[in-house]
Amino acid sequence: MSWMHKKAHDALARIREAKDKQVYPYFRQFESGGLHATIDGKPIINFSSNDYLGLTTHPKVKEASIAAVKKYSCGLSSSRVQATTTAHVELEERLANWFGFEKCLTFTTGYQAMVGTIMSLADKDTTLILDNLAHACILDGTFMAAGTPRNAPEVRFFNHNSARSLRRVLKTRERENALVCIEGIYSLDGDEAKLSELLEATEEHENAAILLDDAHGTGTLGKGGRGIIEKYGFEGRVPVVVSTFSKTFGGIGGILLGDADIVDHVKHFARSFLFSASLPVPVVAAAATILDMLEDHGEALVSELHSKAAYMRKSLLEIGFDLGDSDTHIMPVMCREERKALFTHVAMFESGVMMVPITYPGVKKGEERLRLNVTRGHSREDMDQALELLKLFGESFFILSGEELAPMEE
Repeated sequence: MSWMHKKAHDALARIREAKDKQVYPYFRQFESGGLHATIDGKPIINFSSNDYLGLTTHPKVKEASIAAVKKYSCGLSSSRVQATTTAHVELEERLANWFGFEKCLTFTTGYQAMVGTIMSLADKDTTLILDNLAHACILDGTFMAAGTPRNAPEVRFFNHNSARSLRRVLKTRERENALVCIEGIYSLDGDEAKLSELLEATEEHENAAILLDDAHGTGTLGKGGRGIIEKYGFEGRVPVVVSTFSKTFGGIGGILLGDADIVDHVKHFARSFLFSASLPVPVVAAAATILDMLEDHGEALVSELHSKAAYMRKSLLEIGFDLGDSDTHIMPVMCREERKALFTHVAMFESGVMMVPITYPGVKKGEERLRLNVTRGHSREDMDQALELLKLFGESFFILSGEELAPMEE
């Protein structure tokens, strides 16, 4: 056995244990997609989807993708350097206008957009300052930049959503420039960034700016769905925003928004853009069609999402669930023990409702939870079915009472 086999075998011990006990919850195979899916031949209501406005399976979106396949096929067989279509450019121009920025650049994934942006902007004169709950794409972009020979930035963290902690880091940083990396909505906890306070702290320093990841705010925050900047009226104060097509826009892909020079700089220096295959045109067509819907009916779509989220939140709190610090449509159902989260997931899944458990190391030990995302596409019946099952299993597995489960027999 090679060292690689031994390393893999040892690292997979927890996964083997979960599979042996039939509570391994991940990589389930969808036989049909959407919020109402099919897995193992049975219907499932999916509450772990990020399809926040329920538009991914809209007939017009499918039709646009099919038409693009007929015209361009599935891929362009090269990077954007030599595989840019008029559809890419038109969508980027429309997105820049809709979000209210000078320019937009689309990446093949949202992850690549964030990694490429950070690596393009950060250098030896930069301190990267991260919220300590930053998403993996922010962390990975930061760590890759920090590994750049002779041009590595300083890396610092501040306490989650704490302007006081951010001020302390900004004041004690060692590099001239500072890039503060935050999210509009934190996807595991469902809480908004305290953008007003963080902006104020950042703007106290001449050479400091915010890089905002608004992947989960796009389509869900602001009157028309343009995100947390629109919600609080901070247009013009955040110079760089990264978002994604993999939530509201029903596909996959990354969005970079900013001033023209900044976007063009990233366009010519981001390795994750230059050396990755071009975003498939069928995905571009799907995103463009959903943008049509947001331009025409954005306020109504966002309002409906908020109404359903408010109903679900009120009901969960009345039952007695702990939703942590969530103040959005993303609601962590806190179980605070791995077994409780896994058992509840399996019981819910067997009853036709899917809520993926998040356990260590995805979250700290003692903060295990089910990930519950309310979307506009969920019906009242979907939500009521989920609430009934959560109440039943929450009581059965002592999540509501806070009691401990009896030890499992070996």
